[in-house]
Amino acid sequence: MTYSIIGYCEKEKEWGVAVQSKFLGVGAVVPFAQAGVGAIATQSYANTSYGPNGLQLLSEGKSAQEVVNLLKEADPERELRQFGVIDATGNAATFTGEKCYDWAGGKTGKYYAAQGNILVSEATVLAMAETFESSSGTLAERLLKALAAGQAAGGDSRGQQSAALLVVKEKGGYGGFNDRYIDLRVDDHPQPIDELIRIYELQQLYFAPTKKENILKIEGETEEELTAHLARLGYLSKNNTLQEALTAYLHTENFEGREQEPGYLDREVLTYMKKQG
Repeated sequence: MTYSIIGYCEKEKEWGVAVQSKFLGVGAVVPFAQAGVGAIATQSYANTSYGPNGLQLLSEGKSAQEVVNLLKEADPERELRQFGVIDATGNAATFTGEKCYDWAGGKTGKYYAAQGNILVSEATVLAMAETFESSSGTLAERLLKALAAGQAAGGDSRGQQSAALLVVKEKGGYGGFNDRYIDLRVDDHPQPIDELIRIYELQQLYFAPTKKENILKIEGETEEELTAHLARLGYLSKNNTLQEALTAYLHTENFEGREQEPGYLDREVLTYMKKQG
């Protein structure tokens, strides 16, 4: 009762899943992924064992299609299931059981598999596929664009409720301690895809590395703006320096990942600061 797209980025070695459903907390059910191994989306009376079991099979060197075959053969209720698999090298496969509610089906292409059930029409899956194929940007951005295109084409015939985005890469998680590069969920919202995109943009603001071209020297107009906003927000007073106030702001707002050497500032932090009330 869901539509999803799984994808692979060969350049960055990322695997990901984006999903939306008229279902509470779909991110707790559908997406599974492991860096260097692959990704799986399991839906339609979802058999959540497909996630860990499928990743285990992929880690043993099975292809996406082999994993699809093995999982469905072991499941006596396979005709109720729908799932997609992408393996370590980006090969994709999808399966839709004959008892899935209409409209139901899937499509695969280079580095992706798109699938959905209880959809308004096939147009949702085709829109996801075409958008993923034609779009540029990071894997996360392409998956989100595809998900939004699927909704615009009709989406889940029952409406919207929750959405999720999971992207993994080796040492991509916070501090480099795990592979959860992006792991975002919207569990209950009238426009979950729009909200997912909003929090993805926040995630990038907080955790993406600073772009070289966005490093500003704190002087001239930049210094004037920074001084005004730090004072307005209550960080700068006669008892501290501009650098001390900036450091306090960065650490309070969780911008440690965008902290620069003394005397320099990330442009995106200054832009965010300007928008704060």
